[in-house]
Amino acid sequence: MNVPWLTLLWAAPAIGAVAAAALPRAARWIGLVSALAALGIGVGLAAVFDTAGGFQFAESHRWIPSFGAGYRLALDGVGLVLVLLTAALVPILLLAGWREASGGGRRAGAYVALTLAVEAGVLMSFVTTDVLLFYLVFEAMLIPLYFLIGGYGGTGSDPAVRSRAAVKFLLYNLAGGLIMLAAVVGLYAASGTFDLRALADGARPGPGLAQDLMFLGFLFAFAVKAPLWPLHTWLPGAAVQSTPPTAVLMMAVVDKVGTFGMLRYCLTLFPDAAAKFAPWVAVLAVIGIVYGAMLAIAQTDVMALIAYTSISHFGFIILGVFARTGDAQAGSVLYMVNHGMATAALFLTAGILVARRGSRRIADFGGAWSRAPRLGAVFLIAGLATLSLPGLGPFVSELLVVVGTYPRWAAAAVVAVSALVLSALYVLWTYQRMFTGSAPDEVTRTVDDARPAELLVLVPLVVALFALGLFPAPALDAVNPGVAPTVAAVAR
Repeated sequence: MNVPWLTLLWAAPAIGAVAAAALPRAARWIGLVSALAALGIGVGLAAVFDTAGGFQFAESHRWIPSFGAGYRLALDGVGLVLVLLTAALVPILLLAGWREASGGGRRAGAYVALTLAVEAGVLMSFVTTDVLLFYLVFEAMLIPLYFLIGGYGGTGSDPAVRSRAAVKFLLYNLAGGLIMLAAVVGLYAASGTFDLRALADGARPGPGLAQDLMFLGFLFAFAVKAPLWPLHTWLPGAAVQSTPPTAVLMMAVVDKVGTFGMLRYCLTLFPDAAAKFAPWVAVLAVIGIVYGAMLAIAQTDVMALIAYTSISHFGFIILGVFARTGDAQAGSVLYMVNHGMATAALFLTAGILVARRGSRRIADFGGAWSRAPRLGAVFLIAGLATLSLPGLGPFVSELLVVVGTYPRWAAAAVVAVSALVLSALYVLWTYQRMFTGSAPDEVTRTVDDARPAELLVLVPLVVALFALGLFPAPALDAVNPGVAPTVAAVAR
């Protein structure tokens, strides 16, 4: 008997979401058990995954035969590492948001249910091989995230400002989705199928204006989601106004669907158009790398600073995707995982400090090390990871992106590397302003060190950063065969 493991993977959080909404008094434990069940399934899939490559654990059922749409699931190495990232982060985020889910009322049940609903949508997006199903999930995950942003604000957030940020997030992403829908319809009209593997094997439209327009339609939606400069403007507001767990869910998990979509759909389905427009996308990515780093330096709000660093890091990921070399694309996929872990550690640590102090202003935290050395150590490690210090996960992925990009676009690789100087500036300067020196009375009175429950959230992220930095081979063994078909398709 074939067990539908990929269906169970996304169904575990989906069923948990329904149960949490129906039983709000037990919502926290229902959510944690459901998320851990998804993690267990993901780890089990990784344990038996064949690193020789190809799609595995395939499921296929009739869905809408008249439209050529089916319930098609399969997992390759790229999807596997992103499934593990998602499944590992969500239990941590539920623990980090334990306070938001306290009280047992409908609001608590809704918080857990919405988080699990987002997880279910993200997991399905990484394993589906049907273009129409991917589009539906791609759009559906916006709704629970919109309510998480607008309904549960972080420390110091203004309800009116938070509502505007949530609406801006939704409108930007819906606009991208509508343009993508037109491209999806055009793809079906040209090929007669939504089966990703059939399209990749030759059923896709040939070179020409039609392929160019479809590519741009998909790219626009993914560029908004990722986000790619200049379509990034919804991200800082949404991240600052959200709770830290919701901000991490958005930046470390949901936004990865955008960069995953560029690799899986833009390059696989439209290789000729991808080759044609790749230099222009690279220019936007490099601008985003430098722009995000420069704006991060200028921030006085620690949460906004971390949000702008993500814009810079997504520029690296997108640059590697469109460099269209094996090293660059493998580095980009690994960068998605490393960015998720580093951003989660940085944002959650900052969120704990902001909740203690009651302020997001960097200037209000001088000398915090004397009161919170463990939080200071986690913040420093996560910050050093974001500037790609050797020994931590992002170093390997950033090195692969630069090495893989240089033969294609030497100037872009050089400019991207120069941005490391800017990242060192915003990380170390922020750490200096927040943690060094003598602590003022307000910090001494309000800030204390990490508690056991908070260490339970932060320590696994630190361990993961060191593990991915010192032992990246297992992840790369899965990723390299996953990106090889994309590289080959564009080369042909």
